[in-house]
Amino acid sequence: MAAPPAGLHFTPELLAALDARGVQRVTLTLHVGAGTFLPVKVDDTDDHRMHFEHGTVTAEAAAAINAARAAGGRVTAIGTTSLRLLESAAAEDGTLQAFDGATDIFITPGYRFRIVDRLMTNFHLPRSTLFMLVCAFSGMERMHQAYAHAIAAGYRFYSYGDASLLERAEVSD
Repeated sequence: MAAPPAGLHFTPELLAALDARGVQRVTLTLHVGAGTFLPVKVDDTDDHRMHFEHGTVTAEAAAAINAARAAGGRVTAIGTTSLRLLESAAAEDGTLQAFDGATDIFITPGYRFRIVDRLMTNFHLPRSTLFMLVCAFSGMERMHQAYAHAIAAGYRFYSYGDASLLERAEVSD
């Protein structure tokens, strides 16, 4: 198993500060495997087979997230694997359902996000499924600009790297 790296940024002090500001937190269960960090080794992403991860979104967690959204709140996933779990549990209408099972969702540009509004994640390596996911989430051009800035500024990448808070790109029909 591997630690979900984005969650490593949350110290007890940071969590206390979020609590003091009234930020509601919901805990999900996610079993992250080493496969989450594997590069894509095929030329056509349609030929890539995503690894499975097992996750659980309880009925209580789904109800809390749905209530927050109904009240105008936003859903922020902490990490790409958490985002994948939430999107796997989301219905087409954007409501979150209880979920307990494996997900192998492969999110690439063109994917329509149903539940997650913001994403906190580390900077990822090129040709990884994680970089493809952040490009799908915030837009290719925006992510290329962000990564150019990160490289120029000497940010750290990968599991123990620097974090970013990404907004979901607007999708036009």
